[in-house]
Amino acid sequence: MSSENGYILEMNNITKRFPGVLALDKVTLKVKPGTVHALMGENGAGKSTLMKCLFGIYVRDEGDVILDGQSVNFSGTLDAIQHGIAMIHQELHPEPHLTVMENVWLGRLPKKGIVVDYGRMYRDTKELLERLKLSMDPKALVKTLSVSQIQAIEIAKAVSFNAKVIIMDEPTSSLTEDEVEHLFEIIRDLRSKGVAVIYISHKMEEIKQISDQVSIMRDGQMIGTWESDELTTDMIISKMVGRDLSNRFPPKTNTPGEVYLRVENFSSIYPRSFQDVSFELRRGEILGLGGLVGAQRTELMEAVFGLRRLKSGKLYINGQEKKITSSSDAMDNGMAMLTEDRKGSGIFPILGVGENTYIAVYKRLAKFLGFINLKKCVQLAQESIKRLAIKTPSIKTPISSLSGGNQQKVLFARWLLTEPEILLLDEPTRGIDVGAKYEIYSIIADLAAQGKCIIMISSEMPELIGMADRIMVMCEGKKAGELEGDAINEEEIMRLATKFMV
Repeated sequence: MSSENGYILEMNNITKRFPGVLALDKVTLKVKPGTVHALMGENGAGKSTLMKCLFGIYVRDEGDVILDGQSVNFSGTLDAIQHGIAMIHQELHPEPHLTVMENVWLGRLPKKGIVVDYGRMYRDTKELLERLKLSMDPKALVKTLSVSQIQAIEIAKAVSFNAKVIIMDEPTSSLTEDEVEHLFEIIRDLRSKGVAVIYISHKMEEIKQISDQVSIMRDGQMIGTWESDELTTDMIISKMVGRDLSNRFPPKTNTPGEVYLRVENFSSIYPRSFQDVSFELRRGEILGLGGLVGAQRTELMEAVFGLRRLKSGKLYINGQEKKITSSSDAMDNGMAMLTEDRKGSGIFPILGVGENTYIAVYKRLAKFLGFINLKKCVQLAQESIKRLAIKTPSIKTPISSLSGGNQQKVLFARWLLTEPEILLLDEPTRGIDVGAKYEIYSIIADLAAQGKCIIMISSEMPELIGMADRIMVMCEGKKAGELEGDAINEEEIMRLATKFMV
């Protein structure tokens, strides 16, 4: 069912203010039933804030919401869910020690008297999973499942509420290509049943592939809505950032010099992880690290940074062998590592932007008797915010209230304050919009031009090709080969990425 004008959802003139910030400025969004409606914009454009106003997390200051022809004003997320709105967040938070069926029906377990009716719960879950074409055991513990399976549970939960509108926030950020295609099959099935999906993503190829309409936001305002097939990738980017981004990567001004880091025969204590990997990194070089999900790229970099135990291997910095057995050892030897999991092992969510920025240099800023030079801390944080164009009301703003891209910029700023010689960047632009990506790329390129040594892991091949001077590709925990100069192209990267697969 939809309203008389054909929309299942109308958000009209939504305005939301935070202290010092007009986050949403009279935003209107209209969604038809049985469609996939992409919502796009740079980080900080207001996408998540708009969805939180819809889902009952935030209370809007102005405007109205019409669902199924009826004006609604949700008192909280449960109220929104009961009215047919469901939201699948980018960061999944299941209960890992419970079963699939318990996660689906959590908070509303079927009862037989005062006792949980496990038989009915099993049957209802099995039927639900079969309807979504998901081959999953309802009794399986969630901690044994993959990220894509956990995400599928969230979708099943949304469907179990008979959701009319499902919001998906960056649903493919941690999925393989096959898992993305399976997700798209589920989305197409939901669309055929009349469910509207609001799809938030920065991935242009996905948007073109799965969406029917595209709405683009910029600086808290709605720029407009178009049919997906009317837009090219360049048009989407231009509307998102308000300027032409014909060159997505900065020009390469670095000249790689002598070898500064040498890794010899690194083997993990775990036989299924990386084995017998050797490579060199030169001053002023950006070494791209490519491979498919599970190639053990992150694990290798964590070992270089002292976070994983080795069975064998040697590491040399500037010609001298170093024993790096902890992150402190790595930092003392001029290394920095930007984690791919900013929520799990990057930010301190209860601290402010300033504290998250200068926390890595507390020791250096300690005055007599260990007291911290707070004036210097504030100065460094403010300079970092300006340098990386971090969108935040103040340095005291909790980092958890920032968009994902701005959180990533804060982490980048933190490591830059340590003045490292070697930067290990694991998916440095994951979850970041195209405008902010260029800013990060420019910082990386500038660091390389200064003679810093950079290893950049990326699952986006255009990013690897556009940024790296040389690319090392891994497959099944082994080094599959290196590419340089004219040999760097997507076909060669993929050939090496599947070299040892049976």
